[in-house]
Amino acid sequence: MNSTTNLVTVFEPSKVAFGRHETFPLRYSWLTKGFMALQKNQDIFSSDQATVALGVGKNMVNSIRYWLRAMRMIDTKDTTPTELGQMLLSEDGFDPYLEDEATIWLLHWLHATNPEQATTAYWLFNRYHKPEFTAEEMVNALLSFAKEHITGKYSVNTVKQDAAVILRMYAPSRKASKIPLEDMLDSPLSTLGLLSVQETKRGYATFPESRPGLPVEVVAFALTELLAFHDTNTMMFQELMYGRLGQSALASIFRLSETALLTIIEQIVIRYPDLYEIRETAGVHQIYQLRDIGSFTFLKSYYEPHVAGVAA
Repeated sequence: MNSTTNLVTVFEPSKVAFGRHETFPLRYSWLTKGFMALQKNQDIFSSDQATVALGVGKNMVNSIRYWLRAMRMIDTKDTTPTELGQMLLSEDGFDPYLEDEATIWLLHWLHATNPEQATTAYWLFNRYHKPEFTAEEMVNALLSFAKEHITGKYSVNTVKQDAAVILRMYAPSRKASKIPLEDMLDSPLSTLGLLSVQETKRGYATFPESRPGLPVEVVAFALTELLAFHDTNTMMFQELMYGRLGQSALASIFRLSETALLTIIEQIVIRYPDLYEIRETAGVHQIYQLRDIGSFTFLKSYYEPHVAGVAA
């Protein structure tokens, strides 16, 4: 089975990235600002005018370019916009200003399935299964993972900084934080509720839930990408919950409970009966893709009515 995008990538021990964000979490305007500047000048990120055009310091220029790559809006080898980046962030794109929560969920999926550019996010949502933890516990677990599984070069301090940035991106800012005010502006990813702050324990929590704000079409996009990645048209529900061969798991990334996963897969089948169906063999539930379909189909299905509604 083929996908239009093939955006899910496998974890490779020699290809990892820590600290390329210059310690700056993703901010709401950065993807839009960077992408639109890039459309006006393909060389903007290597230009002396970058700080003026983007209205930020040099380190932030590098951070914006990194986040565009980590979120798969531009190519990792250069700054060529991806097809998905054009679809979402171009001036006439589906959601250039990240106004629809579906876009934030989509960015999270793209981020957490990108181990080469966003190793810590991939690890947190695919390999780290502790529901409650402190920042120190997370760092120690991440360093243990790196020591055991990563063959590429990395700095312990950079890994620690990376973990801190990811926590700031996904968890709402603490009220009494010593973080500078401008850095306390929550990242769009913090609005998803995937990571919460435990004020009493000075720790974090992340539990599988129903996720009512997660659109069916975003999950259908992710499912189609997973099937294409594994070159198959079927996958057991257990694999969607926990991953196949240690790779990205749909339920783990979206922090869906087993009941919530089954419910949203059923909704996909109801909404797209010509594309997907659920089959049960010997008590094992599987999702079947009935015909080859590009994952962008589901994004267009979601966004086009919304865009038309706004235009009207």
